Amino acid sequence: MHTSLPRRQAATRVTVLAFLLALLVAAVCGCQAGGGASPPPGSPDTPAGRADVLAVKIDNVAPARPPTGLEKADLVYVEQVEAGLSRILAVYSSAVPPVIGPVRSARETDLELLRQFDGPTLAYSGAQSALQPSIEAAPLDAVPPSKAPNAYVRERGRPAPHNLYLRPAELPHKATGVNAAEAVGLRFAPAPDGGTPADARTVSYPSARFTFTWSPGQQKWLVTMDGKPSRTAAGDRLAAGTVLVQDVTLGPSRFRDRWGNTSPFTETVGSGSAVALRDGKAYDVTWKRDSAASATEYTTRDGRPMTFARGQIWVVLVPG
Repeated sequence: MHTSLPRRQAATRVTVLAFLLALLVAAVCGCQAGGGASPPPGSPDTPAGRADVLAVKIDNVAPARPPTGLEKADLVYVEQVEAGLSRILAVYSSAVPPVIGPVRSARETDLELLRQFDGPTLAYSGAQSALQPSIEAAPLDAVPPSKAPNAYVRERGRPAPHNLYLRPAELPHKATGVNAAEAVGLRFAPAPDGGTPADARTVSYPSARFTFTWSPGQQKWLVTMDGKPSRTAAGDRLAAGTVLVQDVTLGPSRFRDRWGNTSPFTETVGSGSAVALRDGKAYDVTWKRDSAASATEYTTRDGRPMTFARGQIWVVLVPG
């Protein structure tokens, strides 16, 4: 029995229409699942690229100031060391200046902090001999002067040990354009609801003091150390887009310095409270880091991720 021509044409039209309908449904589902056009650069949904992180341990006592290249860091960690003084761990990826310093020695705290990043490079002047095996076992590329002598230079105009500077291009290490903060999940976006108006915040260690003052004109937090405005090597004010004052536990490490003082260890795995300063406001947040291999999460009171203002992020680790 043969089907008539009109019936065959009608069947063909139905088949074609069904095929086109299936394509339309697949396209709609693909867009809903994220298979549509890529979001524009800078969108919160844009996947972050890989940050090639360079971390540099920077001296922070009065004879070491002003620092060189610190203003180019994506993240600035401030930690307490021996005698209640402070040191800085500066993290670079999006931009890397030609010179950074003055460079000082590493601490056990640095190794735990840097576990958040994927295979970072750590530039430092040296470390206690007892700590060296821990540095070599850590998942990072350690490059003190003994391993990269051409990358370091002494500045004759400053007294030792505050005169050692790093030339990143000699490592070699280049900028990636990817912000190290975004690579560990921190998101630059409009400020969350709430917050309390704040024009300044002071943080004190036994032998160091930091004040962050909001500048409406610059839309940044200006940095003051030990009562004096902090400046770059070019004379500009150091300033942050966001400041995190993070309460942590400080205890003794297993190591001592050359004078027999026990080096403190700052615990950055765990959870606690923090204050986030951005846009002239203070936000009460909580922080959580489940393991050394995971990144630190900052959450607002209503359970949402804290968002950050564009610019440098300072994380001041304060013993609670």
